[in-house]
Amino acid sequence: MPYATQQNLVDQFGERELIALTDRDSVGVIDPAVLARALADADALIDSYLVARYSLPLSGVYPVLRMIAGDLARYLLSGAGVAEVEVVRARYKDAIRYLESVRDGKTVLGAEATAHTAAGEGARIVATGSDRVFTADTLADFIG
Repeated sequence: MPYATQQNLVDQFGERELIALTDRDSVGVIDPAVLARALADADALIDSYLVARYSLPLSGVYPVLRMIAGDLARYLLSGAGVAEVEVVRARYKDAIRYLESVRDGKTVLGAEATAHTAAGEGARIVATGSDRVFTADTLADFIG
């Protein structure tokens, strides 16, 4: 399930900006294929952070991930023709910092997310080894 859709990005950044970011053929409309590629790349980037902490795919929809996916896709689509490059870059860096915080366990997505059990938490330790070398029978000759 994608974290964001074309409509989510239209709502987040406006249609005019998305046309500027995706319209490679200058036809005056959003190119859905270009936008879908950026959204897929954003999803893959998000998943690369979440997989360290959560079972994927996530079962719930998290609005924060929709916003993060939008910021990442916008950054991936940006180039020299975008006026607010610094703002786009700053939002991208904020998104990455947030994902790092989730990955490192400092931020939790929500109660519905299924987190992996960290090493040692709730784990049972079991030790196994070879058969005993010294028993009463094997030491019978030495005990007297």
